[in-house]
Amino acid sequence: MRINHAIRIAAGVAALALAVTACGGGSNKSAGENAAKGKLTVGIKYDQPGLGLLNKDGSYSGFDVDVAKFVGDKLGVKPENITFKESPSAQRETLIQNGQVDFIVATYSITDARKQKVDFAGPYFQTGQSLLVRSDNTDITGPDSLNGNKKLCSVKGSTPAQNIKDKYVSAHEVQLITYDTYSLCVEALKSGAVDAVTTDDIILRGYAAQSPGALKVVGNTFTTEKYGIGVKKGDTETRNKINDAIEAMISTGAWKAALEKNFGSTGFQIPEPPKVDRY
Repeated sequence: MRINHAIRIAAGVAALALAVTACGGGSNKSAGENAAKGKLTVGIKYDQPGLGLLNKDGSYSGFDVDVAKFVGDKLGVKPENITFKESPSAQRETLIQNGQVDFIVATYSITDARKQKVDFAGPYFQTGQSLLVRSDNTDITGPDSLNGNKKLCSVKGSTPAQNIKDKYVSAHEVQLITYDTYSLCVEALKSGAVDAVTTDDIILRGYAAQSPGALKVVGNTFTTEKYGIGVKKGDTETRNKINDAIEAMISTGAWKAALEKNFGSTGFQIPEPPKVDRY
C-alpha cells in the first residue's frame, strides 16, 4: 500500500512538471535550437522610454528592442517571430536559467556576480549611474548632496541600488526605497513620495524626455555600467553569434542610427560604441 501510494505521488509530480512545461514554465532547448526553428523569446523592459517600452497599441519600442531585433535577424529570425517577455531586474537570471527566454536585452549591466549565473555577450552600450529629480529641486545636484535624510528610489535587484547601498546610504544618511520597476520610482518622484531616482543616465534621460518640464537629470555620472546581452551559462555558441551581431550593428551604422532614433530629440550625446569583450 505504501509503495503504491509513493508511486501515485511520483506520477502526480511528474504530471505537474509536464503541465508546467507545457504552459510555458521553461524550455531545455538552447537559443540556437530555437533560432534554427525561426523563433526566439527575448527578455526586455516594458517601462523604460527610449530603451524598452510596451506601447499602448501593444507594440514595442526602444534601443534595446532595436538591438534585439538586429541580433535576432543575424540569428535568422524575423522581427515578427520574436516574442518579447517582460524581464524585471530581479528576475533576469532566473528567466535565463529556467529557459523562459533565449536571451535578455534589458539594460543589463555586466557584473562579476551575475557572470557566476549567466553569460554575457557584448557590451553593446556603456553608460553611468546618475540622478533624476523634480525640475524645481535645487538641493540635489549629485550623489554628494544626498544627505539630510533624503529619500532615494531605485529598483530591487539592480546594480544602481547596490551601488547606493555600498557607497551612500550609511555615509550620507540616505533612505533607499526600492520598487519592482523604475516607472514606479518615477511616479513616486512626481508625487513627492521620494526626492530622487537613481539608475543609469540613459534610462533617466528617457524618463525626463517623457515628462518635459517636470523632471531633470542632475550631476555627472558616478559609475561605469556596461550593458550586455544575457544568455544561458555555458552557451558559448550563442554568445559568440550575438557578439558577431553586435559588432555588425556597430560597423554598419545601425547602432548609431538606433540611438539617434530613440534619443535624438532628448539632447543626449551619443557616445563612442564599446568594444565587444570576447572573454
